[in-house]
Amino acid sequence: MTIRSELYNQTLFMNTSTNTLKTYISDVSDFPKQGIIFKDITTLLENPQAVKLCLELLLSDLTDKNIDKVVAIEARGFFFGMLLAQALNVPFVPVRKPRKLPRKVITQSFDLEYGSDTLELHEDAINPGDKVLIHDDVLATGGTAQAVCKMVESLGGQIVQCNFIMKLDFLDGAKKLEPHPIYAAVSY
Repeated sequence: MTIRSELYNQTLFMNTSTNTLKTYISDVSDFPKQGIIFKDITTLLENPQAVKLCLELLLSDLTDKNIDKVVAIEARGFFFGMLLAQALNVPFVPVRKPRKLPRKVITQSFDLEYGSDTLELHEDAINPGDKVLIHDDVLATGGTAQAVCKMVESLGGQIVQCNFIMKLDFLDGAKKLEPHPIYAAVSY
């Protein structure tokens, strides 16, 4: 097989898989508030084949990337964050809401598309020089992932990539994560 045909086959797999994965993500109108169309991944999680496909897509962009730890964001980021850490054979590091982590933490507040929030990370979870993959379910306005990037970098971690199941392009959250590489299995 030539490099050209291998790239073609990989592109075909990605396009077909991305379109298939979208069929497992449901739209819920007016959640969490009026006027919002929420992208619900619980329908994806209910299907083992869809979970497998999603994990394959998320891993497909990580070949040849040296990752020491997967940092995932509460709560929906945990589903695939743990699977990614297992597949990569690296530690899983949870980022949680305030007062949920038992050891000494660092804290970062941020704005959301409909409010504000605060996240915490164990201060001993990231060592200087750790190469980190950050994972969450969705990239919307980018505030959540940006807050996690700030915490990881404040501890000396190097962000290899920010990974998402889906990216909402119309909200332009990717700009807040520059210059970090971003990958999303599907985009809307």
